[in-house]
Amino acid sequence: MGLGELIAKYDVPGAQVAVLTGGEIRDEAAGVSSTGGQVTSDSAFRVGSITKIWTATLVQRLVDEGRLDLDRPVCRYLPGFTPSLTARHLLTHMGGLDSNHFFGIGRGDDALEKYAGALAAAEHPIPPGTVFSYSNSGFVVLGRLVEVLSGKPFHDVLRERLVEPMGLRTVATEVGHGTAPGASDFAMSARELLRFVRLHLDDPKLAVLRETQVEAVPDFGSGVLGWGLGWMLYLDGVVGHIGVAKGRKAFLRVVPDSGTAVAVLTNSADSELLAREVFTEVLKSSETPPSPATQPGAIADWMCGTYRNQLYDITLATEDERAVLVYRPRTELGRAKRVEVVRHGDSSVIGVTPTSDGYQVFSLVGEDESGRARFLHNGSAAYRITPPR
Repeated sequence: MGLGELIAKYDVPGAQVAVLTGGEIRDEAAGVSSTGGQVTSDSAFRVGSITKIWTATLVQRLVDEGRLDLDRPVCRYLPGFTPSLTARHLLTHMGGLDSNHFFGIGRGDDALEKYAGALAAAEHPIPPGTVFSYSNSGFVVLGRLVEVLSGKPFHDVLRERLVEPMGLRTVATEVGHGTAPGASDFAMSARELLRFVRLHLDDPKLAVLRETQVEAVPDFGSGVLGWGLGWMLYLDGVVGHIGVAKGRKAFLRVVPDSGTAVAVLTNSADSELLAREVFTEVLKSSETPPSPATQPGAIADWMCGTYRNQLYDITLATEDERAVLVYRPRTELGRAKRVEVVRHGDSSVIGVTPTSDGYQVFSLVGEDESGRARFLHNGSAAYRITPPR
């Protein structure tokens, strides 16, 4: 099925798909852009958190040059952070930094400096190294590390060390130009994203970024089994990343052993199924999305209670013989909601109503002194603040 048929099938306005095989890149574009024009091979799509791999690449260059030690305390470079926090923690999302810290620090060249300072002064209840918890904030700190050790704004370092040497033409490094650099918010074409991937496959020094650092990531329904230094690790030696950016989604899968890679960039927030079909066709992917059991087990008392992150207090409870997750906003950025769930395996629950990405999985992770779950995990960890009812 061609890309034009796929975007019609999944009601996606516009998309690009690029495939790297045998060192060559083929690409296809279809649909319309957000401005109403035709999507072409040169159209730039926001790639969201796929930016994190670019940040990890810059960090590794600094390591290779002897300017950064991944296991040295970050506070040696950026004063104010706890001495137990390292750059390796940040690259592997083990830093204990909530993903959703927002500060009113403006949009200038000093945005990362101000953000890192505010983040260092904030409260962080989860100690570094305790649990995997996906963190945009942590990668913003890495972006600031790149600035400090390079003596230049992050987007200038990115352009000078990666974009220009590779001769990339569609990469926009200052999209939004706020606190996102280092974590998300670049734009590029699918073809040029795969040129960047080809750099990783050709440069032996970058292979270390794909080595397993976190062997067991809590199940959150994404198919991710582990984590490298920036890379998500999937089944059968596949690595990749996903990006979300204001109504757009981007998907990347790489098979290093065969030198194959696929990039799917879209201008829709509801494009997970389209990407999955592309990966199944090109990579013969065997990923099976999770779904609720027809006769799930009961929610255990050790699972129930209230868990907290930066945006919400989330209560897992049973009401009228049904289990629900109740989200209570802690800031004006959150929105109250209820999600009905059922038991999913030994230590997780799953939503009974699918979202555009499929069924949401929430893992119960760790154990406190009373034998209760310590964290509620859906990619990022929320920590327990109350006992079960």
